[in-house]
Amino acid sequence: MLSIEKVIPFVQGRLQILPEGYLPKWLLFISVVSIFNSIQTYISGLTLTRKVYSKKPEETTKLSARTFGTWTFISCVIRLYGSLFLNEPHIYQLTMISYGVALFHFASELLLFKTCQFDAGFISPLIVASTSLIWMYNQVEYYTGFSWGF
Repeated sequence: MLSIEKVIPFVQGRLQILPEGYLPKWLLFISVVSIFNSIQTYISGLTLTRKVYSKKPEETTKLSARTFGTWTFISCVIRLYGSLFLNEPHIYQLTMISYGVALFHFASELLLFKTCQFDAGFISPLIVASTSLIWMYNQVEYYTGFSWGF
């Protein structure tokens, strides 16, 4: 059975052998921040989620906030695995895809559904997703040993 007594030493051990470079640290940082973002959707409800969708905040419900929190947590887990196992090509791809999905979501909310606007609530996830995608695209061969033909 999984217990906190087993998880903590495992995580501590993995942190000591993170792949070299800043990208794994960035992915780990974003994962930790995402955990808190996920939790806040369950605790504070609509307040912060409506800041992201500030052009049409009335379309954000408690259910959509919790769904967004769950989606964020799933992305967090993928990115956490990415930070720990970045040298595995499939994990690398999956981590990168998670940022692509996030960028597509936020771009569609801005351009298609028009629920977002360029403000503090929207700019942060847009910068994180686009920066991470570009960074990962440029570093794939360094971390996996494969170019984009894999």
